[in-house]
Amino acid sequence: MWMREIMAQTLISLMERDPDMVLLDADLSSANGTGAVHRRFPERTFNVGVAEQNLVCVAAGLASYGFKPYITSFTPFATRRVCDQLAISVLYADLNVKVIGTDPGIAAELNGGTHMSMEDIGVLRSIPGSVIFEPSDGVELRLGLQAMHEYPRSVYMRTCRKELCDLHDPDTYSFDLLRADVMREGRDVTILSSGLMVREALEAAAQLSEEGVEAEVINVHTIKPLDAWTILASLQKTGCAVAAENHNVIGGLRSAVLEALADQLRVPVTAVGVEDTFGEVGPLSYLKERFGLNAQAVVRQARRAMDLKKNWRCIP
Repeated sequence: MWMREIMAQTLISLMERDPDMVLLDADLSSANGTGAVHRRFPERTFNVGVAEQNLVCVAAGLASYGFKPYITSFTPFATRRVCDQLAISVLYADLNVKVIGTDPGIAAELNGGTHMSMEDIGVLRSIPGSVIFEPSDGVELRLGLQAMHEYPRSVYMRTCRKELCDLHDPDTYSFDLLRADVMREGRDVTILSSGLMVREALEAAAQLSEEGVEAEVINVHTIKPLDAWTILASLQKTGCAVAAENHNVIGGLRSAVLEALADQLRVPVTAVGVEDTFGEVGPLSYLKERFGLNAQAVVRQARRAMDLKKNWRCIP
């Protein structure tokens, strides 16, 4: 099942239980799969048209009157285009508006570079009060949306629209919005990942295991606030890490990790991400190779991190 279908089903389920919840789109309900929500709740869903800044302001107005608005759009329109409105009308005002940005980074595929938001985490992470969540599969998407709904403040979720193979067992997985998940334990190197890169991280760990290297894989599904405790505990054990993300290497997961570790632990943390460049048109398989967002790149950077660890020196 595609992620957008799971998202729509979960939104419908939440709206059935909460009469104060409303959904707003900016003319992308068909692309984002939320048309099903509009059909189920025509009196509690709104299409503001191609006017994303108004989208945020209308949602903020609804939140100020006690409603619980969710807004959905493609990631660049839900973050970059509306940055000031999110900063002032939502976060500065401390209003409970949930924001869903779809197809972040290379997940935009054939929509091309203009629609590939490589900077959304960096943009929103620097705004006080922001919470940033990225699911790695449909199980985490469903549970994450439920946790977001219970969270009393604004949350931004970046998610793919298409299918992501399930990495979690729906019968046993216990989700905590504020706690990272250790997907695989290891002793030699830590692989920190989020979103579509979690699968690549697990594949990389399997390849490294064949070489006798045991990698610990952590799904950092919430980039802000960062679960520094879980990450620090892992790095104290392994002594090095690679951060793998579908985002610019500047301002995203690796930046957040390095900032959190700066006055706690000094270890090498290498990067797998978009190297400060814009995107381009292409299918996901091509884009993963083009921008080095695959298991092979994670393996290379994990080896590099371990090599750096051997001769790592900290200036007193």
